[in-house]
Amino acid sequence: MPIAYLRRLSGRTRTRSANQQLGVFLAFVAGAVNAGGFLAVHQYTSHMTGFVSSTADNLVLGNALLVLAGLGSLLSFLCGAATTAILINWARHRNMHAEYALSLAIEALLLLIFGLLGANLNAYTSVTLPATVILLCYIMGLQNAIVSKISNAEIRTTHVTGIITDLGIELGKMLYWNRSNDKTAIGHVHANKAKLMIHMAILLMFFIGGIIGALGFKHVGFMTVVPFACALLLLALMPIIDDALFYLRAMRKQLPRE
Repeated sequence: MPIAYLRRLSGRTRTRSANQQLGVFLAFVAGAVNAGGFLAVHQYTSHMTGFVSSTADNLVLGNALLVLAGLGSLLSFLCGAATTAILINWARHRNMHAEYALSLAIEALLLLIFGLLGANLNAYTSVTLPATVILLCYIMGLQNAIVSKISNAEIRTTHVTGIITDLGIELGKMLYWNRSNDKTAIGHVHANKAKLMIHMAILLMFFIGGIIGALGFKHVGFMTVVPFACALLLLALMPIIDDALFYLRAMRKQLPRE
């Protein structure tokens, strides 16, 4: 059962339920990395709105180095999203099970690198600090594109502005007074309760992940991200194993018989 569940969460065959469950878990990871990463590098790296605004401010103020840092972070997030798109399309054209799992595995490995090497941030901060910000932005770009591709852009996990906006829209619909209780009547306004629940779940898990990430970085340090990385790797493992077994069987069939 656990193996089948893991395969369903990150495998090639998608269901709405699997998309939502994966989205909720990745929102938890993003919240932890975003909040914990802020304690490490003093930057929120999961959403790009702040980087665009700060880059514009620093451009006006003449802070060339900060402008370059902001552009580097934006480019890194963009490259992360592009990497996911390339991997998904590459795997899709080869009919691979790990269509989405490859990006999850890369995210896990990069988080492990961040966790294991983070203690060295105190040395050469002029180099290590910007590099860490760029790494975290790349990781968040990877992750955001995974869920966006899986859900056809219905779910986002690395920022909550859109989620809170959608929540407000659905709550407005819920509070709207209809003249008639007939839901089939023309102009009847009613909330999408399923959409309301998934957005509430993502928002809550992002917040809980943020609390755990901040507490972890405060009391444990960079090793806090290691369990998250291991969980992501476990999540990606079954589709990758399925592909490896398929190619092994194909190779054995092609071997000449003695």
